[in-house]
Amino acid sequence: MKNRTYTGQWLSDWYSTFVRELRHIFSDSGVMVIFFLAGLAYPVLYGLIYMNGTVDDMPIAVVDRSGSSESRQFTRDLDATRELHVAYSCADMPQAEDLLQKRKVKGIVMIPEEYGDRLAEMRQATVSTYADMSSFLYYKNLTMGANQVMLKEMREIQSERFSAAGYTPEQVSRLIQPIRYEENMPYNRTFSYSIFFLSAVLLIVIQQTMFYGVSMLTGTMREENRSFAVLPDRFRGRGISRTVLGRGAAYWLIYMAIGTYVAAIVPRLFGLPQNCSFGSIFVLLLFYVSACVVFSFTFSSIIRRRETVFVLFLFMSPVCLFLTGFSWPVSSFPTFWKLFSYIFPSTFASQAFINMNTAGASLSMAAPQIVALTIQIAVYYLLSCIAVFVENHMLKSRTAQARQSISSGI
Repeated sequence: MKNRTYTGQWLSDWYSTFVRELRHIFSDSGVMVIFFLAGLAYPVLYGLIYMNGTVDDMPIAVVDRSGSSESRQFTRDLDATRELHVAYSCADMPQAEDLLQKRKVKGIVMIPEEYGDRLAEMRQATVSTYADMSSFLYYKNLTMGANQVMLKEMREIQSERFSAAGYTPEQVSRLIQPIRYEENMPYNRTFSYSIFFLSAVLLIVIQQTMFYGVSMLTGTMREENRSFAVLPDRFRGRGISRTVLGRGAAYWLIYMAIGTYVAAIVPRLFGLPQNCSFGSIFVLLLFYVSACVVFSFTFSSIIRRRETVFVLFLFMSPVCLFLTGFSWPVSSFPTFWKLFSYIFPSTFASQAFINMNTAGASLSMAAPQIVALTIQIAVYYLLSCIAVFVENHMLKSRTAQARQSISSGI
């Protein structure tokens, strides 16, 4: 009976803390904007910005100094690729450079004078390419388009030379391609930047908006001489766990809904790959959102002012994004940055989400990331409890000192 009474009291205290935190959240307009406007709008905004994930028919200028039939064929083949469109044929490089500076073209292909003669003499010929490096996609398109045409030209030249030497078509085919292969890129066939980028950034939004909202609320409380760690008198200092879990439940409930929208609905809106079941994504969210809650509690405890959040926004967001390894393999990270990335739940959750949603990995394949999130939950929960204990102890000490000062004055 005593145990049942304690359990009932614990649940009652937890529920009152949960309701109190919800009131704090919904009474702060800034937190509401971050949670519901930013949390719901950012994924759609990113999706709209990167909706056209590929750059097709990128305009380029060709400087054909050779004027041979081979160089004209090379130019036609460039124009026939999906990546490139020969918008200008220039007489010299200064004219092409002027077009590049005026942003009328995004790249230049220069075919030298001796191109046709070298091919006729069975010597190696060169073609020079110049890309607008204001965007990596321009460089990628020019490089891929030019390489495709060069490989095609090489096969045709080899075929002609072997045929002229008396080889049969079957022998020529074996010599040119001794091992047959098929190119297959199952996860991003069109090299779409939206698949490459959005799959990583979607889960970052969950962590960042939650952390900024919690930190803003914590900073506001401290500016108003309140605290996130105030324990009701009936707890008698033993209510730390129910305080943390009660507060956490409020954010967990809100962000499970936001997370489901971000991870399951937004990809469908923008045609991103969804190669795993909703159940698998939901299980990942259970661990990820829980880790984000206690992560936010731990690091928001050091926030003293509301405006500090906006400084952190500029610093943390790009760092967290690149630490997911979406643009650079994690195996190539320096040791410091690899260890530093373990601080953030988004590092593991984004990797698991990309593997599951894009590559069709199962939950068992994402087990290492889920185990890492579980460890983070345990560690950050303990740190959150310590933060509440320390903050509450400091509040009691300040209150006792203030009362003593008042008594001394009287």
